[in-house]
Amino acid sequence: MTPEERHRERMQRKKELVDRKIARATIDRGVLVVNTGNGKGKSSSGFGMLARSLGHGFHCGVVQFIKGTFSTGEEAFFRRFADDQLDYHVMGEGFTWETQDKARDIEAAQAAWKIAAGMLADPAYDFVLLDELNIALVKQYVQLEQVLDAVAARPPRQHVVITGRGAPDGLVAVADTVTEMRVVKHAFDAGIKAQKGIEL
Repeated sequence: MTPEERHRERMQRKKELVDRKIARATIDRGVLVVNTGNGKGKSSSGFGMLARSLGHGFHCGVVQFIKGTFSTGEEAFFRRFADDQLDYHVMGEGFTWETQDKARDIEAAQAAWKIAAGMLADPAYDFVLLDELNIALVKQYVQLEQVLDAVAARPPRQHVVITGRGAPDGLVAVADTVTEMRVVKHAFDAGIKAQKGIEL
């Protein structure tokens, strides 16, 4: 058998395996995705899914729980869709080590959760991104039970993406897809400041 024939045979076996998995995947409903871990890319992945959803004509909502004191490229870009396909809310007052005001951070997180809970209860939203919600959960600025109840009761076809380090075990347990980002190297550790288009 030639190398080309061996390759074709391997690919045929792989195709049959993939086709069987696709045939078994018959459930059609909204999914809960959690992006967590210490590595870069949690929010970026969420915003990538937001772009896909907008591309499909979905009505989308974004609530950012922590970021808020500086402008970002994703906010500048996605605000072009605001009031049409997208409701975009930047609710945080910046990173907690910057604000240094726990009461104010809790108040901001609670205000953000009120908007997020409204989106999760509204069948008009096809896709909801709750960016950095995990941070608010870890710090107990928002209660995990509230979030679990809201995602469990959401409209059946609504997709939800939750990002942030330290996703609580209870959230991981109920999620459909969980990705943990791992740091291998980061430019910041070498003294390179946050760059537009990469971090900002």
